[in-house]
Order: sequence, then C-alpha cells, then structure tokens
Amino acid sequence: MNTFKLSLGPFQGITDAPFRNVFKKHFGGIDKFYTPFFTGIQKDHAKNLQVEEIDPACNDVEHLTPQILSTDATEILRFATQCKELGYQEINLNMGCPFPRVANKKRGCGLLPYPEKVEALLNGVFEHIDLKFSIKCRLGYFEPDEIVPIIDIFNQYPLSELIIHPRIGKQLYKGEADVKRFAELIPLVKAPLVYNGDIVSVESFLRIRKEVQPVGEFMLGRGLLANPFLAEEIGELRVAAGELREVGELSKLSEFGGGRKERLHEYVVDLYEDRLRHAGGSPKVLGRMKELWSYLMYSFDDPQVIWRKIKKINALKEYEETVENLFHGELL
Repeated sequence: MNTFKLSLGPFQGITDAPFRNVFKKHFGGIDKFYTPFFTGIQKDHAKNLQVEEIDPACNDVEHLTPQILSTDATEILRFATQCKELGYQEINLNMGCPFPRVANKKRGCGLLPYPEKVEALLNGVFEHIDLKFSIKCRLGYFEPDEIVPIIDIFNQYPLSELIIHPRIGKQLYKGEADVKRFAELIPLVKAPLVYNGDIVSVESFLRIRKEVQPVGEFMLGRGLLANPFLAEEIGELRVAAGELREVGELSKLSEFGGGRKERLHEYVVDLYEDRLRHAGGSPKVLGRMKELWSYLMYSFDDPQVIWRKIKKINALKEYEETVENLFHGELL
C-alpha cells in the first residue's frame, strides 16, 4: 500500500489561524489544514473575509483549504473568487455539520436528504468555478443510506476530494463511526476519498486503515485535539512505507516522561499567549482555551479532575496559575 496523508479537520472556535500556526510550530505530522467554515459572503470582497483567518500572510501552514457553509451557488462562487485572489487553489464545502441550528435550515448535513437541492447547487457551482472544489459530508442526516443518491450526484462533477465522516447527523458525535459502511462506499465514489472519524490513537488508525483500503488520506479531528502528538505518532508508520505493523496506543503524558510533558506545556502557553495578543488582552480568550481543554484534558491521567479545574476559571490570572499548577503540581 502507498504511504498515507493526514489532514486536520476544522473546528469552529478552536482550529483558527492562531491555533494552526502554534500547532505547526510545536507538532508535526499534518499535511493539510482546513479553516473553520465561513458563511454570509453576501457581497464581493466581503468584510468577514478581510481577516487574518484567511489572510495568507497570517497563516504559516503550507497547505490550507478555506471552507464554506452554504446552499447558495452564487455565494460559493463569490467565496471561491475571493479565495483565488488571495492565492488559494481549493475551497471546501461543508455538507457535514450536524448541529441542529445548521441542519434544520437544510445546511451542512441537513442538505443530504434532498438530492435535488444538492444537484441544483453543484450545477450552479461547477458552471463557473475555476479552482479546485472539495466536499466534506456525512452518511446522511436522518438515515445512513441518504449518501447513496448523493454519491451518484457527486460523481457527475470533478471534485478534488470527497471527505466522508461515517455517522449520520442525528448522531452528532455519539456512538461509533460506521467504518464498515464507509468501506462499502469506496467502490462507488469517483473522487479521491478521505476518511474522517474516530481516529483517536495509533491503534485505531491501524484498524481503520486496514478496513478502508485502498484509501490513503485520513482526516483527524477530536483525537488530535485530545492528543496533539497523535499525527506524529501515526506519522512514524510512514518510515515503514505504509507497512501495517502493530503499534500500541500512545496517549497519556505519564507514559512519555518529561520531554512530552514539556512540549505540551510550551504548546498550551504559546497558544494562550498568541490568542491573548490577538485579542488585545481580552478575557474572551478563556472561552476558546476552555473549548480546547474540553478535548486536551484527555491527554492527562485524570481528565475529569483537570476539567473541573479549568471550566470554573473566570479570570486570566486564575487561568495562568491553574495551567502552571497542572504542569508542575502533583496532578501530573
């Protein structure tokens, strides 16, 4: 089997430009990043695109794909035009967001039960688009078979890639990703296919990778937020040129000694300080740091103890002191 590629999926409120830049500075293994989705591109040179999130000068990662959440071909084309002017070569359509406030408006994965709307949308997009166009989706919103007629529609267009998260929207992130169902879809899809879902360790990656051969691209998500070393751990397999060899699960700081602990500490502090600079010292950065910690707590032996300490913080000084205590106190 050929070697594989890893990407990091977008998370609203977490994987923004400061996160991506700091992550790349401290960790390796990710070949491609995606922005959290943009929406409301109502006019040319929309104000919400004149931000560092999409400004190439403010993004230090080599491969970045802007994502849009929309059901309006004109809006998508407007977004594509502005992204191309900024030097981007690809955009991604979010057809996978499962949250009710999005899906109930037939956006995100809420669009999947309506093949005629998907076809009309893509007809409008591909009639004029002049850069690469990819899609991220789920198996469906209500039922996992909703994806089948949608794939027939996708196959009519030259998608640069199709990323499938094998859950339905109604699940949100509950239960297990249906890896078997994903594998059944592989021969039906013409576009380059990317697997996304429940890769939380080297062990789970090896299991999933074996089940979805010959797919060679994988998108990491919550697993990488919980364990920032995950892409590096998986990436070690590339030394063996794709050989599937047994590697135990590597996830807790206590298993790796001081070097791992120190790297994670430097990453957390660096990200906090960078966010603080961008926010002009505003305590609003606490909300975003807490969102990250709701995943990052699983890097520790006692995640719930960590989370109880983090979630009650209301002041910057308190946050700074708590983080120092977590890394230098008795909890570790």
